[in-house]
Parts: sequence; C-alpha cells; structure tokens
Amino acid sequence: MAPGKQGKSAGASENPSVTLFREYLRIDTVHPKPDYDAAVQFLERVGTDLGLECQKVEVCQGRVVLVLTWPGTNPRLRSILLNSHTDVVPVFEEHWTYPPFEAVKDSQGNIYARGAQDMKCVSIQYLEAIRRLKAEGKSFARTIHLSFVPALGRAVLGMANGTRLAWKRGGGVEDAFTHGSFLPTDEEVGGHKGMVMFLQRPEFKALNVGFALDEGLASPSDTYSVFYGEKSPWWIKVKCTGSPGHGSRFITNTAAEKLHKVITSFLGFRESEKQRLKSNTSLTLGDVTSLNMTMLEGGVSFNVVPSEMAVGFDIRIPPTVDLKAFEEQVAAWCRAAGDGVTYEFHQKCMDQQITSTEESDPWWKAFSGVCRDMKLPLKLEIFPAATDSRYIRAAGYPALGFSPMNRTPVLLHDHNEFLNEDVFLRGIDIYARLLPALASVPPLPAEG
Repeated sequence: MAPGKQGKSAGASENPSVTLFREYLRIDTVHPKPDYDAAVQFLERVGTDLGLECQKVEVCQGRVVLVLTWPGTNPRLRSILLNSHTDVVPVFEEHWTYPPFEAVKDSQGNIYARGAQDMKCVSIQYLEAIRRLKAEGKSFARTIHLSFVPALGRAVLGMANGTRLAWKRGGGVEDAFTHGSFLPTDEEVGGHKGMVMFLQRPEFKALNVGFALDEGLASPSDTYSVFYGEKSPWWIKVKCTGSPGHGSRFITNTAAEKLHKVITSFLGFRESEKQRLKSNTSLTLGDVTSLNMTMLEGGVSFNVVPSEMAVGFDIRIPPTVDLKAFEEQVAAWCRAAGDGVTYEFHQKCMDQQITSTEESDPWWKAFSGVCRDMKLPLKLEIFPAATDSRYIRAAGYPALGFSPMNRTPVLLHDHNEFLNEDVFLRGIDIYARLLPALASVPPLPAEG
C-alpha cells in the first residue's frame, strides 16, 4: 500500500460509500480553525437522508455536538453510543505527497487525507453500516446513537489555571482530573469543550447509554486492535532552586545540579520501562509507563548562574500501576535531588477504569462473538495515549476503542496519512455485523 500513481478523483465505478468518505475528508476541520459548521451540516445532511433523528447540542460557544439517533423498539433498554470526533490535527503540507484535504485516491486505492485514519473513516463507517441495515429493513430493541464531537482542542481549548476536575462514578461528572492548568498541547487536552461538557448535559443523560464504541488505532498486522482501557496521563513540572552567582565561579548547591539529578532519576526510569517493553514480546506500549522530558526552563544570561530551573515530563501510566505508589516514587526522586526541589501537576488523571473483556460480560460477549464469526483476530490492548473513551468510562459507561483497520500502517498525526478503500469498505462490513449484535443484547438485570 505504498504511494502509487494518482488515480481519478472519483468515477462512476467508485463505491458510493468511498465517495461519501472522500467528501467528508475534504471538509477542512484542521486546528486551529476547524470548520465545525461545515462538518455538522454534512453529517446532518447524511443523517437526514438516512431517516435518523438529528439533535444539535451546543456545549459551549462555537462547540456543537451532533447526535443522530436510530430509535430502538424498546426505549426502556439502555442504548448503544457510537462516538467519533469531527476535527483533525494540523498538517505540514510540504511533507505530503498529495494535498492533505483533497482526498486523492491513488492507483492502489489508497486515499490520502488528514483524518483518513483519525477518525473520519469510522464516522462514515458507522453511517454506511446503518444505511445498509435500514435498507435491509432491520430494526433492533436498543436505540443506536451517533455522537460527533469536537474532541482534539489544541491551543484554542486550553483550560483556565486552577481548574480542578475529578470524575463522579455512576453517571455524573463532578470534576475530571485533579490539579491543573491544562496545557494546550496535543489531544490529551481535547475533549474538555466536547465530550466532557456533553457528559454533564441533560441531553446526554437522556440518551440512556449502556455501552459505547469509540476510536482505536490501525494495526499493521492481520490482527485488529481493541482497546479496553487507557493510560492515566500525568504532566509534571519539577522546580529546582539553588544558589545563584557569576558564571565564572564554581557555585555550590546550584539549581542546575539538582535539575541534573532529577533528570537522571526520571530518565533512568524511562530507560528501564523501555527495556522492559523491548525484552518482553507479550507487552505492548499500553502495558508500560511511558515517560518523556518535554520542557526545560531557566536562565537569564550566559554568565549568570540561575536561582531556579524547571523541567517538564509527560508520563502515561497503565491502569495496572498503583498511582499512589508511583507518586511516592516521584516524590522520592525529588527529595534525593536535594533541598529546594518541588513538583506540581499540570494534569493528573487518577481514573483507572477499564471495560470488561470477560465472556460473562454481555457487551463483550456480543462484540467478541461477531469477531469470532467473521474470523477477525483480536488483540486486546491498553490505549497508549488518550481518547474520549476515558471520559466515557470514568463516568461509569463501558466503552471499547475500535477502528477496524488491519494490514495498515499507523499514520494518525503523521505525514501522508492514508487508508486503503478496501480496508475502509471492510470496516463497514464489520460494523454492519457488530451493530445488530450490540443493539440486540438481551435486557440486563438493571433494566428490569
């Protein structure tokens, strides 16, 4: 599936689902100025064409969540939520073979566009699976909702200093994280003006959600990745204070010396986790704690020894790790560096909820049963980064991350992001089997 010659932009022989996918890809929803209105209008048009109920929920100014609904025959049963986000990450066009918002399809059927994998493909696969099922005259007991949210955020979605968030289990959001000024970088800040606010709205409560599907990742192998949990993102800034002085002297007890000890401890742990992943082939990136030094601050002049320096770390912790014990380790590293070394959190997610993958669980039994019937080999994983699923799980709802793309390189956020049309169409086949199974899960004890 390497880049080939440019094919026709569209043709009479192209599958209509592929044509619709490429139309959606051409809507420029890239940050920092995503055209949310155009995306919502497009999706609302498709939903209306399918006979779905449409609802627009403005969670804050300029941020609309679109909900499309296919009512079930028994509204008392909890519903199925199919979530996807409408926005995409920035591009560096000079590194792209084809313009990233033209959805060029080459001679091998590879469709190049930002959002091809992350995650406009899934949005259209949901819709086209429903189109097929409705055309076949199908109906199901459980209602199916599709939510299209502004999820990634980027710099425009930074949160105010001092915001405190922590989840309340069982269907309400009290707060989402502890500590924080949420720094406006990458998708982990996103969702705060999308899914987080939507979960708090009465319109969400009215959806009566029982189970959710959200995005996953492509898989380069024959297997399909299914994500049942996510790492807890911690962003930590360590500040070191010490003796200042002239740059020509050997000042003792400097901030830089303490900073060096801090960095050595943190990066030493990073190396140990890296080697643990490398030496155990049964582990995935989601099973180990990733740690990266991402910021350095300090100094005013070449000839002045500063009195304060700081370093920032991005840490992603699997749900198998004792978070209290890990923070105690962080505190120990700082104490060992000397006096005047303190740390603060800029993000500290403490929720470690995972979705059951036991065959006794009715939702997993329905999902995995379809995959067995279709001979889809599954690989169960912890998501190495973060998606809206973490908010959904933390609010008390089971959720799986799943993007049906195998034999496909992982290219989300990368240059030349593409998805092959055959893989895309196969995904529609898969959802057309998954949705009936999930929407036909028998009434659960809590549903009477």
